Amino acid sequence: MQMPQPNADVLARRDRIVARLRDVLPPDAVIDDPTETRAYECDGLTAYRCPPLAAVLPASTDEVSAVLAICHAEGVPVVPRGSGTSLAGGALPTEDSVILGVARLRDVLETDYDNRFIRVQTGRTNLSVTGAVETDGFFYAPDPSSQLACAIAGNIGMNSGGAHCLKYGVTTNNLLGVTMVLMDGTVVELGGAHMDAGGLDLLGLVCGSEGQLGVVTEATLRILPKPEGARPVLIGFNANEVAGACVSDIIKAGVLPVAIEFMDRPCIRATEAFAHAGYPDCEALLIVEVEGSEDEIAEQLGLIRQIAMRHDPVEFRESQSEAESAKIWLGRKSAFGAMGQINDYMCLDGTIPVSELPFVLRRIDEMSKEFGLDVANVFHAGDGNMHPLILFDANKPGDLETCEAFGAEILKLCVEVGGCLTGEHGVGIEKRDLMHVQFARDDLEAQMRVKDVFDPKWLLNPAKVFPLDASAGRRG
Repeated sequence: MQMPQPNADVLARRDRIVARLRDVLPPDAVIDDPTETRAYECDGLTAYRCPPLAAVLPASTDEVSAVLAICHAEGVPVVPRGSGTSLAGGALPTEDSVILGVARLRDVLETDYDNRFIRVQTGRTNLSVTGAVETDGFFYAPDPSSQLACAIAGNIGMNSGGAHCLKYGVTTNNLLGVTMVLMDGTVVELGGAHMDAGGLDLLGLVCGSEGQLGVVTEATLRILPKPEGARPVLIGFNANEVAGACVSDIIKAGVLPVAIEFMDRPCIRATEAFAHAGYPDCEALLIVEVEGSEDEIAEQLGLIRQIAMRHDPVEFRESQSEAESAKIWLGRKSAFGAMGQINDYMCLDGTIPVSELPFVLRRIDEMSKEFGLDVANVFHAGDGNMHPLILFDANKPGDLETCEAFGAEILKLCVEVGGCLTGEHGVGIEKRDLMHVQFARDDLEAQMRVKDVFDPKWLLNPAKVFPLDASAGRRG
């Protein structure tokens, strides 16, 4: 069936906007060919797609400012985009929007080891921040599973965490300052190369705001000295609930590992076939990593072993070398790619109190049977950041809708036990209409008033985060 063509007025407006954008950007930084804009029609949540009006790739704060000023004057919505790894539809465009990609903003602007910070453009990938300082004995702590590809801009937008956030915190705990461009092109500086700025905590407001308030072009990040040493252990169990109980007991004992990661049998099998990490044949496993001096590591691992043994593990494997450590982590780091080899899946990220892990894992298993869809669990167990992967067949009519309904019930469960809808993936469009589950209408109104201040025309990242019925009077 032939798609309807835009009318003459729409085409003329699009041509005018693209022409204005070409006036302020290099020729190859404006993409409006329909074949090429398809590369920007979705992010990591591939179930939803919509090509944008155009995509732009500025390479400086000044170019971002010029683009936003034009779009503001023309009333054109703008969707900020990092590396497109969002799993919540955070960078999904609308057909009348311009995608503003930060991929060309990738320079290191300043490094200060005495004061332990690095200032970078936000198109730089997460892993490459550590890459810029590791030879001098430093690292950047937040480490999302997508760290090889994900951009600092997206990390700030979604307040990303990662496996090692249990000890070092998520992005907001490692972000010192930003340069941000408002929708009208105004450039603002928030925070800086110091612990806390005076006045309102606007930096805390921006981190996790999902591109609703402005486009962050530069970031000052905390860097840390590499620990003296680190060692993971792998612990296998015969039941998900038992593994969850072990996590809870480790936290209650006052031990602070750098990471506690959880994987269940479906995920273990997939990663073994994909990465051959040598994991045991069991229902669930934990990867627990500690760091410090040799004496500190031995003391922490000794206590963890005592706790684990009370839960009758099928295996307790302590790394004896860097190669063994890398192999223990190999499967966990490969988990999402491995699952993608065998099925379509939707990855959630509700967060719960650690004490509720056994109950929530049992309920997810029960709901899996009720909805008739399998679930693989792989997540940051230490801080209760769940990542159930609901498996479905995108080519089977009704499967996506069933998957979405199942996912909604899991997220509602997370809120019911005292948790929240998202730990690090953000709300995007995936959880937008579930915001009423966690927030009262007055709470949402307060949040939307903040957006009114930063983006009065509501042109930034449209149709995300806020339920459409709640924001209807504000959207253009």
